[in-house]
Amino acid sequence: MSSPTDAFVEKKVEQKSAQFRRDKRDVHGWIVLDKPVGMTSTHAVAVIKRLFSAKRAGHAGTLDPLASGGLPVALGEATKTVPFVMDGRKRYRFTVRWGEERDTDDSEGRVVATSEQRPSEDAIRALLPRFTGLIEQVPPRFSAIKVQGERAYDLAREGEALELKPRPVEIFELTLVNQQDSEHSVFEAECGKGTYVRSLARDIGRLLGCFGHVSALRRTQCGPFDERDMIPLEQLEALCNRAASGEGSLADALLPVETALDDIPALAVTRADAAKLHRGQAVLLRGRDAPNTSGTVYVTVGGRLLALAEIGNGELIPKRVFNLTGLVASPLRDEGV
Repeated sequence: MSSPTDAFVEKKVEQKSAQFRRDKRDVHGWIVLDKPVGMTSTHAVAVIKRLFSAKRAGHAGTLDPLASGGLPVALGEATKTVPFVMDGRKRYRFTVRWGEERDTDDSEGRVVATSEQRPSEDAIRALLPRFTGLIEQVPPRFSAIKVQGERAYDLAREGEALELKPRPVEIFELTLVNQQDSEHSVFEAECGKGTYVRSLARDIGRLLGCFGHVSALRRTQCGPFDERDMIPLEQLEALCNRAASGEGSLADALLPVETALDDIPALAVTRADAAKLHRGQAVLLRGRDAPNTSGTVYVTVGGRLLALAEIGNGELIPKRVFNLTGLVASPLRDEGV
């Protein structure tokens, strides 16, 4: 039997939990965090979710704790657009330290091979075309790739020998920015989904015969988001504190949900057609204003995002409907004000 004290404590905990659930609210939009080194992507999402008291949040592409830079965090209905960001191009600036290969392919791992050789700028530049275009790449052993249902990094930590298979990835651009000294080279890469910069450092080092690993990494672009969109955590916290005291609005920190859909055509519809789409019904496209394209579009009504839809056989078929009630991005935020 529980004591009166236990019952009192349990009641207080239940009240606190209920208050916490009540305080959660609908927040819709994107925050592009300038993630600091040392923070995990999961922790970053949790911090932003707490700052906004948001019901739902998720990120669009993991950044390792070692890495800094753009971590797009989707709040509320923006989570429905995450795949469009994850499928977009990424851009990184990274430093490779020569002379050591590590089991994690970055500076946090254990040294597994060393060399006294150091590459020249000419030797590095001559090799880069081999890593440009559509290439085969073996992911790092310490990565989120699944092997028979288990994450590779979990198996690697347990000491299991892993043979990860090469995967096709696309590198659109790879340049040597500068040679800091004989030990370090700085690169920039623009790449497609699924590319591992750590693997690039490892494979380039092996071909040069000097080994190498990533010692610094920053993501400067992720899909439609670049450094102009990033906000440091300290600045975001300060903005949230000002908003809590009645100075400014949290909406000023948000980018609109549709920012993630920049590469998708927009289609405006009437309020009558919007009502049908909102109920999940297809709309016939007729008349001279009917689009002569097919594929995915994002639909607006009165300048407001309504749905993601497919055009086919003269119909507009809703696939994802948005319900943007609650806190949304300030209209001025989209204009860079």
